[in-house]
Amino acid sequence: MYSKEEVSKIKQTFWTTFGQYMTSIPSSDGMRINWINYKTGFKHLFFKMDVGKKDASIFIDISHPDLGIQELFFEQFKEFKKILEGTLNEEWIWELHTTDEHGKVISRIYKQLQPVSIFEQTDWPAIISFLKPRIMGLDEFWSMVKDSFEALK
Repeated sequence: MYSKEEVSKIKQTFWTTFGQYMTSIPSSDGMRINWINYKTGFKHLFFKMDVGKKDASIFIDISHPDLGIQELFFEQFKEFKKILEGTLNEEWIWELHTTDEHGKVISRIYKQLQPVSIFEQTDWPAIISFLKPRIMGLDEFWSMVKDSFEALK
C-alpha cells in the first residue's frame, strides 16, 4: 500500500514524464499546447486523461449542469461520430447522462486501456503509447469541428 504522499508523487512523476514527452509536439493547428490540461474553449466541455491502478482512460466529458444542453452537446458529437472515430481509427464508448466519480451527471465519450497501472513504471510506455495518439487525434478532430459547436456556447 502506498501513502497519500507516495501516490501523489507517483502521479506527479507520471504526468511530468508524459508532459515532457509531449511538449515538443504542436497542436494540429501548429500551435504550442498543454496536452495534459487541454483547453476546448467551451465551458463544461473537457478532454481529459486519467491513469489509475487498473486502467488508463481518455475522455470527452460534457458536464453542463442543464441536462438538456448537455444532451444537445452529446447529440452534436454524435453528428460527428464518423469523423471522430475516423480520426482516431477506432470506436469509442458513448454514454449519455452517466455519473462521474463525484456523483455528478455528465455525458462521456471515452476509450480505456486495461490492465495497466500508474504504479507499475513498466506500464508507462504502454500508457503513453495509448494516450498520445488519442489526445492528438482529439485535437485534430476538434480543430475540424469546434466551430460547429459555437451555437451551444
